[in-house]
Amino acid sequence: MARPTTYDPAYCEQVLELGKEGASKAEMAFALGCARSTFALWEETHPEFSEAVKTAVGFSQGWWESQGRKSVFGATPNFNATAFIFNMKNRFPADWRDKQEVEQSGEVGVTFKTVYETK
Repeated sequence: MARPTTYDPAYCEQVLELGKEGASKAEMAFALGCARSTFALWEETHPEFSEAVKTAVGFSQGWWESQGRKSVFGATPNFNATAFIFNMKNRFPADWRDKQEVEQSGEVGVTFKTVYETK
């Protein structure tokens, strides 16, 4: 028999608040006192938690982008733009990647894809 879950619906509000502070999923799991695997299981088995986490990750990205935008204009002394970009590329790769996809087709209708990545 499996152990009862320690999931609490109140965690939804907690992850939303953590997202507004720029927290990652790892930080959220830490704050909830659970393992990353447990956190992921809750995402799979509790639709309301999954939705809250997705929203919280969006809040987190917004927080980070806001901090970067302000820092570019002097809000953060000794702002390191290179470290910020590196952080953003790794934290939010879907929006912050150096990858371009170009589709080309020839006269015979054969389509191929060329992918360029900068490292």
